[in-house]
Amino acid sequence: MQKKKRILLKVGSNTLTKETNNISRGKIEDIANQIAKLKDSCEFIIVSSGAIAVAKQFVKLESKQEEVFVKQALASIGQPHLIRIYQEIFREYGLLSSQCLLSYSDFEKQESKTNIVNTINVLVSNNYIPIINENDTVATDEIKFGDNDKLAALTATLLDVDLLIIATNTNGIYTKESIKNKKPETIEEVTNFENLIKEVVNSKSSLGTGGMQSKIEAAELTKNSNIETWIVNGLEDNFITNSFENKIPFTKIN
Repeated sequence: MQKKKRILLKVGSNTLTKETNNISRGKIEDIANQIAKLKDSCEFIIVSSGAIAVAKQFVKLESKQEEVFVKQALASIGQPHLIRIYQEIFREYGLLSSQCLLSYSDFEKQESKTNIVNTINVLVSNNYIPIINENDTVATDEIKFGDNDKLAALTATLLDVDLLIIATNTNGIYTKESIKNKKPETIEEVTNFENLIKEVVNSKSSLGTGGMQSKIEAAELTKNSNIETWIVNGLEDNFITNSFENKIPFTKIN
C-alpha cells in the first residue's frame, strides 16, 4: 500500500466565515467534500480557528473585564458549537472527526509533545480527522499572536507532515510592487526566503496582506523542518484540489 501524503490544513476565521460575521456551513462542506475526494491518497489534520466567531453568533457578553478575558469566555462558548458543526457536516461526507485542544506550553515539554504525536497518530490511523484549536480558555497566545498560524506550523513540524496548507483570504502572497499599483500579483514559488521577507515586511492593505506577517513566520518554522508550505485562497471553492492541479494562483514556499 502506498503511503498517504500527510497534510496539515490551517483554516482561519476569515475563511470559515467567508469574511462575514457568521460561520459558513457551505465553506465547511467545501472542505469536507475535498477531503472526501482525496482520502485515498491523503490524510488530513486540521488546525481551525473560529470558536470566537461562532460564539458571537449566539451571545453578546457583558463584562467589565479586559477584552482578552471576554474573548477567552467567547472561545469557551463557541468551541463546542464549532466542533459540532464540523462533525455534522463531515459525517454527511462519510468522514470521522475529533477535537484536540492544545496550548503553546504543550510544545515546550517533551512528554506533552510525545503524547500529542501518539494520540494524533492513533486518530489518523483509524481514519479520524483531528480538528485542533488552541485552548483559548486558558491561553491568550493565539488571541495575541494571530489566527493560529504559529500553532499550525508547530503542529506540522511536530507531526512531520508532508505539506502545510494555510487557507487565507488572498491568492497567496502578493509582490509589494503590485499591491502599490493595486493590481495584486501572486508570488508563485519561493526559494529565497530572505527575498520573500522583503516583499512582505510592512505591507498592509485592504487586500488582506496585514495578516501575512504571521503566515511568513509560520512558513519559516516549517521551512526549517523541510516542510513545504502553500498559502492558498480558502475563500474559493475547491481550493485544495485546485491547488494540487495548479488551477489557481497560490504561493508555494519550499
